Amino acid sequence: MKSDKIAAQLYTLRDHLKSPEQVVKTLRHLRKIGYTAVQLAGLCPIETAELARILSGEGLFCCATHENSATILDHPEAIAEKLHILGCTYAAYPYPVGVDTWNLRSIRTLASRLESAGRILLQAGKVLTYHNHEIEFARIKGKTVLERIYDETRPELLHGELDTHWIQAGGGNPTSWCRRLSGRLPLIHLQDYVVANDGHRRFSEVGSGNLEWESIIPAADEAGCQWYVVEQAGDWVDNDPFKSLKMSLEFLRSAFAA
Repeated sequence: MKSDKIAAQLYTLRDHLKSPEQVVKTLRHLRKIGYTAVQLAGLCPIETAELARILSGEGLFCCATHENSATILDHPEAIAEKLHILGCTYAAYPYPVGVDTWNLRSIRTLASRLESAGRILLQAGKVLTYHNHEIEFARIKGKTVLERIYDETRPELLHGELDTHWIQAGGGNPTSWCRRLSGRLPLIHLQDYVVANDGHRRFSEVGSGNLEWESIIPAADEAGCQWYVVEQAGDWVDNDPFKSLKMSLEFLRSAFAA
């Protein structure tokens, strides 16, 4: 892991991105924390060209985006154009909206549509990735949904954006999944996993929970991961997502970054 390949997932800061003015202020604060790259998600409506200008002005690189699920499947050419304006290579399909993940035919239809969208992006020099949650760890006829999605798509048309917290929540092993997607894992979401005093699962800052980063990070490195995206999707202890992002960055830099 290289220090300049650690990015912040902006969904973490969604409550601070509700207007263009807030976007500027938030990105400036993020840069002061020490991040040099971001993944776009959770922003207010804003023109892509204006956003590209703001990012450049604040010294931040857009390493990837999260896009509307339907837009990716129905209008992948629009996603490719957006990525071009941002100077970005990677887009992520964020969630299987409207997909019956307990139905094999439905999963195969999704895989086929993802391939079609991925082909359009590839022709434009871009890359489509898939972001998992825990629901993709349901088993259908001996395989998890996530296994089926990757098994039934060509590696060059659909890459992975594994999310460590959600793999753990689904009963999977983040290290094993990094190895499984070797050569197919340009992005990884780093979120830790804790069990709170009430017995419920919680998100936590990277390095403050139960995930075995000493095996996850090397496995992602070996898989060829390009971007390590820090996310704090919710449940931060002190309700300060900026502090959470800073804590995660400091841990990763001290423990792993070259």
